Amino acid sequence: MSASEKAKAKTEHTVGKVEKEMGRAIGNEHVAAEGESKEAKGDIRSAKEKGKDALKD
Repeated sequence: MSASEKAKAKTEHTVGKVEKEMGRAIGNEHVAAEGESKEAKGDIRSAKEKGKDALKD
């Protein structure tokens, strides 16, 4: 996994998790849902990059 893609995946995951928890804390379901979406996008990006790495070996 390239360093930049790994950083993007981790950033998306972290930002999404923070946004999700903030939305839940303030009672805003829309913000929480957006956070969950970003978190999932980061997880998917990470899995994609890990898959690429596995195919290279």
